[in-house]
Amino acid sequence: MNKVEIESFLKSFFLFFGSLSILISILYYISFAKNVQTLDENILSQMRLCSYDLKCEQFKLDFIDIEEKKKLSTLYKDDKGLTSFYPIIDSEKFLLSFNLSKKDYQKEIQTIKEELYLELSGVLAITFILSILFSIYALYPLRNALLLTQEFIKDILHDFNTPLASLRLNSSMLKKELGENEKLKRIELSVSNILDLQDHLRSYLQNSSLQKEKLELKTLLKQRIDFIEKNYPNINFSIDVENINIFTNKEAFVRIIDNILTNAAKYNKRDGSVKVIYEKNNLKIIDTGKGIQNPKKVFNRFYKEQDRGIGIGLHIVKKLCDELKIEIKIESEISKGTIFSLDLSQLTKS
Repeated sequence: MNKVEIESFLKSFFLFFGSLSILISILYYISFAKNVQTLDENILSQMRLCSYDLKCEQFKLDFIDIEEKKKLSTLYKDDKGLTSFYPIIDSEKFLLSFNLSKKDYQKEIQTIKEELYLELSGVLAITFILSILFSIYALYPLRNALLLTQEFIKDILHDFNTPLASLRLNSSMLKKELGENEKLKRIELSVSNILDLQDHLRSYLQNSSLQKEKLELKTLLKQRIDFIEKNYPNINFSIDVENINIFTNKEAFVRIIDNILTNAAKYNKRDGSVKVIYEKNNLKIIDTGKGIQNPKKVFNRFYKEQDRGIGIGLHIVKKLCDELKIEIKIESEISKGTIFSLDLSQLTKS
């Protein structure tokens, strides 16, 4: 099972098992209380019988002064245990007292507890197994939907190969005819970027774990800026980053940086700027663009404030940041610009 399926399975299991366990525990607590009540009633009945024949070895027999005004045939609980009082025939000064010691009473209670614990353990074990079966059963629709989605995406990725191959072939032929050309370079870079996205999507579909590697932050950022700024000649890019190493998955990290830099340039004003700075484990990408009206919503799937795009880029960025343990924050002001802040403190540890 992949991560999504495991998460769905665990949530279904804990919800089902947890709910039933709480309900069963409450029922057994009520049952315990009733059993204790029944025990007390049986003890009182035995004391009442003992008051007639006085043949009760389990109870301690005693006499008390009638002036203590105790209720007859009533069970009293205190530190001494259980006690009940009965009248003595032809006696107006004393009452008959029967007492079950606290130690003996606790033994009876412990016996009830052990029996109920044994039953409860058996019921919870059965509930545990049923919860697993229920969670697996509930997972089937999600699993089938995911498999269909993955097959659909794989088919699309396969179909991409033909137009991409045609683009690469024709760009190579145009290069031979026209020589070096800036527009052709942009086309080749765009095709290369699509191929990188294909690789990343394939690795995601294969559920491969995000392998970490050592990266030079400054070098990587320069490469990505050099790649992106060719498509935005009217935007001024600058970088002020220390030469430090980070340990993370290169493909996912590049996807995050490319998406933020592209958005910063795409929604910038003419002759605007994009600054990349690093301070105190925080990588900041600062633009002078249009700003964001609802920064808290930009990570929501399909949310967008502009006509361009479909609103999933920053949603993917947030998911990748969560995978890489990067905390991402946004500060934005309309008509003044936006600051994306990435906390890389977890990536500087080897």
